[in-house]
Amino acid sequence: MLRIFGLTFLLILSGYVLAEPIADTHAEMSGCESCHINGEPSDDMVHENSSCVECHGPLSDFADETHQGHHDVLECSNCHLAHDEVTPSDSCVNCH
Repeated sequence: MLRIFGLTFLLILSGYVLAEPIADTHAEMSGCESCHINGEPSDDMVHENSSCVECHGPLSDFADETHQGHHDVLECSNCHLAHDEVTPSDSCVNCH
């Protein structure tokens, strides 16, 4: 299962759009509670971003330059719009 997720993550980073939003994939695996308290989004996304780090590790642990370059600058949800069918690279224009 982890191998499948890793491959999916690499496809996202390479610019491919998944057939379904990331949130759908996570909900199928663990339900909405895997990211949200009681399955409901928080106002500040602190819990959701902490959930990302719990499963995937901090940005500094990723081998690629993009993640390491944004360590302590961005939160996961700044680039990974979990409920939309977008690639993280589409979010780059918001800052660059």
